[in-house]
Amino acid sequence: MGSVKDLTILTNPEGNEAGLGRFVYSDRYSVFDWGEMPDLIARKGRAICMASAYFFERLEERGIKTHYVGIVEDGVAKRTGDLKEPGDTMEVRLVRVLEPAVRENAYDYSIYEEERGNFLIPLEVMYRNSLPGGSSVFKRLEEGSITPAGIGLDGMPEPGQVLDRPMLDVSTKLEASDRYIDWEEARSISGMDAGEMENMQRTVLLINDMITREAGRLGLFNEDGKVEFGFDGERDLVLVDALGTLDECRFSYKDLPVSKEIARIHYRGSSWHRDTEEAKKQGVVDWKPLVKSVPEPLPPELAKAISELYQAYANDLAGRRWFDVPPLADVLTAIEGLLGK
Repeated sequence: MGSVKDLTILTNPEGNEAGLGRFVYSDRYSVFDWGEMPDLIARKGRAICMASAYFFERLEERGIKTHYVGIVEDGVAKRTGDLKEPGDTMEVRLVRVLEPAVRENAYDYSIYEEERGNFLIPLEVMYRNSLPGGSSVFKRLEEGSITPAGIGLDGMPEPGQVLDRPMLDVSTKLEASDRYIDWEEARSISGMDAGEMENMQRTVLLINDMITREAGRLGLFNEDGKVEFGFDGERDLVLVDALGTLDECRFSYKDLPVSKEIARIHYRGSSWHRDTEEAKKQGVVDWKPLVKSVPEPLPPELAKAISELYQAYANDLAGRRWFDVPPLADVLTAIEGLLGK
């Protein structure tokens, strides 16, 4: 069970043999690494499942390997074109998850030096086409953990700045809190060689290009997003988890965020958010017990608007009315009014 989806294992991955499993996408959501939040976003799970399936199928048409098998309907995994109704369960091929050991309050990734294939690469890769105000890049620039030159810029960026070329960023995946790292550390902890790292970066750029074009078709700008990979039994790169959804991407419509960033905006600056930020600064692996406050549920009007946003995006992306909600443009207009934009 994860913070937003559950996994049913049909066969375990072992050695170099992939397993088979089913992701059940829930209506739960998570922000700021907290895990499950106190309320649900209606029909979010089905909308996320259908949007991710759309992109997996388009990428496979372009020759990119993925772990996607199909959407489960009547007990059978089907391609989206064969479905009668939208589903919340995706059948996938499973790779092993090799947890790094924790030694003296630090992570030990030496296991990745010993393994050849059929495992999750312990990284999240982000592509950035712009630097919206909520981007972590600004915080890291302020802290001095990165510099403008280090990310390919001539000077300090402005919030909302569109980049001349996509920026790639990388963080850990299997630690208690995601930690941004440089590409040399990413290569080192994952056990990848330079050629494998370059191949992963090229693949991320191809994925970014496709999502950008699909989002543009809907009138959206693809600000940034994240993808995850594994190695199959032959050590070929395989795209895993989910992609192209409102949880994995940050889109915008004019000045309006079109993603779960709407929920982040609501909570950012709250006493609970401040407590989580202070807890993370303590430098301990398990920081959540240090947070004494809890997040409040979303206001009902905002929860309803976010729900319709997820559903309308899935509808317009596929060109099929999976969900009984207004078109995406109408939902966005309603959210603009709700937020006073």
